[in-house]
Amino acid sequence: MSGLLNALILLIIQGSLAQRVRVEPEVVSYPGQTVTLRCQFPNPGGTQLTQVSWIFERNDAERTNIAVFHPTFGANYPTKSPVSGRVSFVTDPPSLDNPSIQIREVKMTDEGRYICEYATYPSGNEQGVTSLVMLAKPKNLATTFTVTAGKTPVIVARCESSNGRPAATISWSTPLNGNVTTPIETENQDNTVTVQSSYMLVPQSSDNGKDISCMVTHRTMTQPETFPMRLVVEYPPRVQIVGYDNNWYRGRTSAYLTSFLFPFSTEYLILLFFLFSLFLTFLSLEQPPPSSNVGVIAGVILACILAIALLGVLIYFLVFRNRRQQHGYRGTGKPTGAPYDSFTRLFGSAKSSKNGTGNNGNNNTPIYRGEVGLNEKTANQGMHPGGVALLETTHTHTAEDILLSREMDEVERKKFDELEEEDERYDHFGGGGPILQLRPHDDDLDDDMESQRDGSVISRTAVYV
Repeated sequence: MSGLLNALILLIIQGSLAQRVRVEPEVVSYPGQTVTLRCQFPNPGGTQLTQVSWIFERNDAERTNIAVFHPTFGANYPTKSPVSGRVSFVTDPPSLDNPSIQIREVKMTDEGRYICEYATYPSGNEQGVTSLVMLAKPKNLATTFTVTAGKTPVIVARCESSNGRPAATISWSTPLNGNVTTPIETENQDNTVTVQSSYMLVPQSSDNGKDISCMVTHRTMTQPETFPMRLVVEYPPRVQIVGYDNNWYRGRTSAYLTSFLFPFSTEYLILLFFLFSLFLTFLSLEQPPPSSNVGVIAGVILACILAIALLGVLIYFLVFRNRRQQHGYRGTGKPTGAPYDSFTRLFGSAKSSKNGTGNNGNNNTPIYRGEVGLNEKTANQGMHPGGVALLETTHTHTAEDILLSREMDEVERKKFDELEEEDERYDHFGGGGPILQLRPHDDDLDDDMESQRDGSVISRTAVYV
């Protein structure tokens, strides 16, 4: 019992001796600031102070002298110290009574224990320890993970506090029956710490949308930072149908069902059909594939082809009609001063006698007379400019006998076109000698001619002059 008491008294004495060097137990700073580390040996009494030294000790217990003062030799700053060039004594010149130092532009790596040690006589070395704490406000974030309902635990949420000093504290608040993983602390190169905590759960469909919160506590923050979240748990859809009242019968109207799908599908459309044979048929329609442009292109090409065809038909019609208008039709009149027409070529211009004989007296046989230089007489004599006149020895008819009608059918137009083409061929012989040209016998003329009482024949077809 007495031994324990003596040991306790010895510890008290050593503690009181150690307390003779006064220092601040802790100094807090942020990167880039200037910190002052104070040290003093008050009331030395009969103790002789010979030298004072500042020693930097990291957390890994590595000790390094950063500043030394001796009354005779002065101040010295070792060049191998991590704060070389940034540390100095507060007073100049320094003194053993107040050997406080200051460190400029502190870094996160300057955090550690700073020891002020006196060399005394006769008690030996006495020291005081100051802890420099570097603070760095962390960046905090939290997120949830979309999971599928199952039977194994998975991470459903994660909270992270990065680049902070000292390490942050992370806690969770949720009604879920899950587990918090052990926080993972990672030391960064700049002496900051990143802390990560996860929440694990066996996800069920009932956990979908449940609240969960992550809280980060740090020395640099006046209050914890809270991140409220909601879990996202996917599970196979459940279909609920309401509206059947157990009173459906044949012929009933306004009968309907309402279906509910949890969760709502965004990729498929579910159509429900209730059959009276008491079973449901489900028809799933996938989203229609993107439409193709092939039909549009084909339609445009077909429209272009039709437009070109219609344009060609229109051009042909206009050109053909223009040619027909240039040639003219029988009964539409002839150009002024035309020396020779179809009627003259067919019946001749000479007057015939009443007995059916012409000037030549050869019954009804046409007489072709060639004559040179008749261009001047063609207007009065019914002569062709080429010198050939067609004389008919038939009975002279009146306009009423010849002009039966002013309407023309297709047969008349065809015959007239043939006569007009022959006129054009005659016109190409400009000023030539007498030419005798016989038209081939047309079988249709036999059917077209009608015998008269006086022995003459006349065409049934109306001739326009």
